[in-house]
Amino acid sequence: MKEIFHRTSIRKYTAQPVEKEKIEQLLRAAMAAPSARNQQPWEFYVVTDREALGRLAECSQFAGMLREAPLGIVVCCRTESARKEYGQIDCSAATENILLEADSLGLGAVWIGIAPIEERMEAARKALDIPDSLYAFAFVACGYPAEEKVQQDRYDATRIHYVE
Repeated sequence: MKEIFHRTSIRKYTAQPVEKEKIEQLLRAAMAAPSARNQQPWEFYVVTDREALGRLAECSQFAGMLREAPLGIVVCCRTESARKEYGQIDCSAATENILLEADSLGLGAVWIGIAPIEERMEAARKALDIPDSLYAFAFVACGYPAEEKVQQDRYDATRIHYVE
């Protein structure tokens, strides 16, 4: 899958809106992620409103690119999932799928970590009026890239241990 070796964190975007069909593809990819005991603890807030994106940008010192991004996706986790301890793992898989699908659609995206930092999670709750039954796990800023990056080769043979 070429996207695994092509995807990079893109933080600058053109003003072109992301089409609804592409947004749906991103969400379909997210929901195709593996999930412990198939609990699928995720819910998603799709944010295109400029004011709301600005509020999200204030939730973390690393979220400033949301001010200019045409699209933000807030990956949320249900607080009462059957296997709570796996919720963040499942949401990580969903977030990665969004990033890979964005690359395959010609979009750029970046993962902005929110959980488990309580201040960020609470700021996100207030920014979008997220109910107590959910918490913000991550933001994904997304749009048509206004920058081009080459993915670095991170393969490191010294981190591989064979048991034969």
